[in-house]
Amino acid sequence: MLGRHRWRGSLSCKEHRNLCKLPRSPGPTCCGNLCVDLKTDLFNCGRCGVQCKFAEVCCKGKCLNPFHNDENCGGCGKKCSKGSHCRYGMCSYA
Repeated sequence: MLGRHRWRGSLSCKEHRNLCKLPRSPGPTCCGNLCVDLKTDLFNCGRCGVQCKFAEVCCKGKCLNPFHNDENCGGCGKKCSKGSHCRYGMCSYA
Protein backbone atom coordinates (compact mmCIF):
# COMPACT_ATOMS: atom_id res chain seq x y z
CA MET A 1 0.00 0.00 0.00
CA LEU A 2 2.43 2.72 1.14
CA GLY A 3 5.36 1.22 -0.76
CA ARG A 4 3.82 2.03 -4.14
CA HIS A 5 3.68 5.77 -3.61
CA ARG A 6 6.40 8.39 -3.51
CA TRP A 7 5.93 10.49 -0.42
CA ARG A 8 7.25 13.98 0.07
CA GLY A 9 8.30 14.88 3.56
CA SER A 10 8.21 12.46 6.45
CA LEU A 11 5.41 10.13 7.39
CA SER A 12 4.19 10.03 10.94
CA CYS A 13 2.41 7.22 12.71
CA LYS A 14 0.27 9.85 14.40
CA GLU A 15 -1.43 10.57 11.08
CA HIS A 16 -0.91 7.13 9.49
CA ARG A 17 -1.62 4.55 12.22
CA ASN A 18 -0.85 1.57 9.95
CA LEU A 19 2.78 2.66 9.49
CA CYS A 20 3.77 0.82 12.64
CA LYS A 21 2.27 -2.41 11.34
CA LEU A 22 4.44 -2.45 8.20
CA PRO A 23 7.36 -4.91 7.84
CA ARG A 24 10.65 -3.61 9.30
CA SER A 25 8.85 -1.21 11.62
CA PRO A 26 10.60 -0.87 15.02
CA GLY A 27 7.31 -1.85 16.67
CA PRO A 28 3.55 -2.08 16.19
CA THR A 29 2.53 0.75 18.56
CA CYS A 30 2.64 4.51 17.94
CA CYS A 31 3.94 6.45 20.96
CA GLY A 32 4.72 10.15 20.62
CA ASN A 33 4.87 9.87 16.85
CA LEU A 34 7.35 6.94 16.95
CA CYS A 35 6.71 3.28 16.23
CA VAL A 36 7.80 1.24 19.27
CA ASP A 37 7.59 -2.27 20.70
CA LEU A 38 5.98 -1.95 24.14
CA LYS A 39 7.49 -5.31 25.15
CA THR A 40 11.10 -4.13 24.83
CA ASP A 41 11.26 -0.31 24.52
CA LEU A 42 13.08 1.32 27.47
CA PHE A 43 11.14 4.58 27.08
CA ASN A 44 7.71 3.01 26.48
CA CYS A 45 7.71 -0.18 28.53
CA GLY A 46 4.28 -1.78 28.73
CA ARG A 47 2.56 1.43 27.63
CA CYS A 48 3.48 4.76 26.10
CA GLY A 49 5.56 7.03 28.32
CA VAL A 50 6.63 4.42 30.91
CA GLN A 51 10.42 4.79 31.17
CA CYS A 52 12.62 2.16 32.80
CA LYS A 53 15.06 3.35 35.46
CA PHE A 54 18.85 3.24 35.14
CA ALA A 55 20.15 -0.36 34.94
CA GLU A 56 16.67 -1.71 34.20
CA VAL A 57 15.57 -3.42 30.98
CA CYS A 58 12.10 -3.84 29.50
CA CYS A 59 11.12 -7.52 29.38
CA LYS A 60 7.67 -8.43 28.12
CA GLY A 61 6.45 -4.91 28.95
CA LYS A 62 7.82 -4.75 32.51
CA CYS A 63 10.85 -2.83 33.77
CA LEU A 64 13.19 -5.02 35.80
CA ASN A 65 16.78 -5.23 36.98
CA PRO A 66 18.53 -8.11 35.16
CA PHE A 67 21.30 -8.15 37.78
CA HIS A 68 18.99 -9.43 40.53
CA ASN A 69 16.06 -11.18 38.81
CA ASP A 70 15.93 -14.99 38.87
CA GLU A 71 13.53 -15.10 35.90
CA ASN A 72 15.56 -12.71 33.72
CA CYS A 73 19.15 -13.03 34.93
CA GLY A 74 21.52 -11.04 32.75
CA GLY A 75 18.79 -10.42 30.18
CA CYS A 76 15.21 -11.11 29.24
CA GLY A 77 14.13 -14.75 29.50
CA LYS A 78 17.37 -16.06 31.05
CA LYS A 79 15.97 -18.05 33.96
CA CYS A 80 18.15 -19.39 36.77
CA SER A 81 17.81 -23.09 37.51
CA LYS A 82 15.94 -24.23 40.61
CA GLY A 83 17.89 -23.47 43.76
CA SER A 84 20.19 -20.87 42.22
CA HIS A 85 19.74 -17.12 42.46
CA CYS A 86 20.68 -14.21 40.23
CA ARG A 87 23.48 -12.01 41.50
CA TYR A 88 25.29 -9.45 39.35
CA GLY A 89 23.50 -10.81 36.26
CA MET A 90 24.76 -14.37 36.78
CA CYS A 91 23.04 -17.40 38.26
CA SER A 92 24.71 -18.84 41.37
CA TYR A 93 27.45 -16.22 41.50
CA ALA A 94 29.93 -17.26 44.19
